[in-house]
Amino acid sequence: MKTNHHTHSHFSDGSTHPEAYIEQAIQLNFDVLGFTEHSPLPFDNPFSFKPFRKEEYLKLMQDLRSRYADKLIVHVGMEMDFIPGISEDFLSIRKEYRADYLIGSVHLVRPNHSDELWFTDGPCQDTYDEGVSKLFMGDIRRAVSTYYRQVNTMIATQDFEIIGHFDKIKMHNRNRYFLEDEKWYMQLVRETLSLIRQKGLIVEVNSRGIYKKRSDSTYPGLEILKEIGREKIPVMINSDAHQPGELDGAYPETMGILSNAGISEVVYYRKNQWEYSSLKEWGK
Repeated sequence: MKTNHHTHSHFSDGSTHPEAYIEQAIQLNFDVLGFTEHSPLPFDNPFSFKPFRKEEYLKLMQDLRSRYADKLIVHVGMEMDFIPGISEDFLSIRKEYRADYLIGSVHLVRPNHSDELWFTDGPCQDTYDEGVSKLFMGDIRRAVSTYYRQVNTMIATQDFEIIGHFDKIKMHNRNRYFLEDEKWYMQLVRETLSLIRQKGLIVEVNSRGIYKKRSDSTYPGLEILKEIGREKIPVMINSDAHQPGELDGAYPETMGILSNAGISEVVYYRKNQWEYSSLKEWGK
């Protein structure tokens, strides 16, 4: 199997039409391609799916799935942006958009008793730094703890299958504010892993940081993946592609990291169920 279950087209913050991704996936000998636009949010932003395009999008995806059925399995999922008290309930979005699966992610952190949001993603490191300074008074432990509490609340309260790049809070850190082996940080990670295991979620191993040169490793990285392997939590490899040329971005490196972590199989979605492939066979 060769798969990617995390893809953004121009219906959210991707670069182009979904069909361009499908054609590229076929050229790359993919078996499965899943589209996961950013879920709608009730405020203006440049990355979320716009609800007025729902019927257009669903009709198009139904047509593409049918047209390419003999060459590629095409799924229609969604990446859910979870913000407490702001984002919609995941189950309602699943029903409304008839999603095959959902990825749960946190990109915007809502500090306690605040309507301001800390944007932890995107290409601009200054935005990350400004949020730490302005919203958390420069206290990185408070900022990172708030992020993981929001992730944990999402796991506990929402209905979804895949946890997206759950340690991506490290992306703009680059060992400036904290080190990933610090006791307080790993305690936060282990609490999240415990909830992931209890909920039976699949951990996405996201390669985007490597091929975009924003990280030296995957999200999550090697040491966390070793714990995931020991706990036998299922994983899948995703590129989080925003352009057709990114569909298999850093896949060989990611497979190597998983192998070094002692993980020998990955999950993919086919025929309305989750299936396993050995790491050696996946990606061929």
